[in-house]
Amino acid sequence: MKIIIPMAGMGKRMRPHTLTTPKPLIRLAGRPIVAHLIDEIVSTVQEPIEEIAFIIGRFGEEAERELLECARQRGARGRIYYQDEALGTAHAILCAADSLEGPVIVGFADTIFFSRFSIQQHQEAVIWTKRVAHPEAFGVVLTDEEGRITGFAEKPKEFVSDLAIIGIYYFKDGLNLRKELQFLLDNGICKGGEYQLTDALENMRRKGLVFYSETVDEWLDCGNKAATVDTHTRLLKHKWIHQIAESAEVADSVIIPPCFIGEGARVRASVIGPCVSVGARGDIAQSCISHSIIQPDTRIANKVMTCSMVGREVSVLGEPECLNLGDYSQLIEGREA
Repeated sequence: MKIIIPMAGMGKRMRPHTLTTPKPLIRLAGRPIVAHLIDEIVSTVQEPIEEIAFIIGRFGEEAERELLECARQRGARGRIYYQDEALGTAHAILCAADSLEGPVIVGFADTIFFSRFSIQQHQEAVIWTKRVAHPEAFGVVLTDEEGRITGFAEKPKEFVSDLAIIGIYYFKDGLNLRKELQFLLDNGICKGGEYQLTDALENMRRKGLVFYSETVDEWLDCGNKAATVDTHTRLLKHKWIHQIAESAEVADSVIIPPCFIGEGARVRASVIGPCVSVGARGDIAQSCISHSIIQPDTRIANKVMTCSMVGREVSVLGEPECLNLGDYSQLIEGREA
């Protein structure tokens, strides 16, 4: 089995974090977003993962090393491919043409999901879906009573289905997918200058390939800061990730679970949690932080923070206050979303 992960997008909605770090490598609970995605994909297959291919922009050697390490930690060979032009989802996948053979799973790296199903031997192709309240905002699939897909609809104005495509796909025959993607490019079949995977899927379905819809329990977005903080909260609670590294120093502090405190971090005279990640070698002092993501090597002191994201090697230093407030008073500090 191979996993192919297109992730060449610039992540503009996640700036300023993505100015220095590709979005899939932003850490949640001490691990990159893409690592959480890979783990959920692995949980649905019945065989070892041979290779994980990453389709990226020119992210640099450090990012590439981190991606290859993600594959190595799962006993798989890592491969790097490049997409230098944003020409659509079909074009992105075809950039990894040399890996498109045998059983493959394609997973776009801007989402995390939780599921309980497993791919079955008789299934030739599977599309991960989630029931949504507003299907007009998504690409959806139509299915029969057996869960077989009978058609696709892109952002339907009238209700046809509430099963939204979340961006994860399984193909028993990766070479067949490669041929269909190449057909789109060879014949200029595109919309707005972009080659779309859904066009290839529909061609394959019409030729007799049977697609199944498998519904996930949760579909979590990492598209912007607010969504990522919420996804981080759901991730900690769903998997009950409560971890304080052995090398971390916690003194005169309260840690409210679930939280992740990374290697070499220091937490002093603070209240941390619930739902906080403190990256490796972070330094938190005299602060109260909840529902927040703090990347490695960052220092925070004398701050009250919630629903926040703080990048790597940042200093956030407030001033101690001496207050004298009477009854029925309110002290409200502004915050930036």
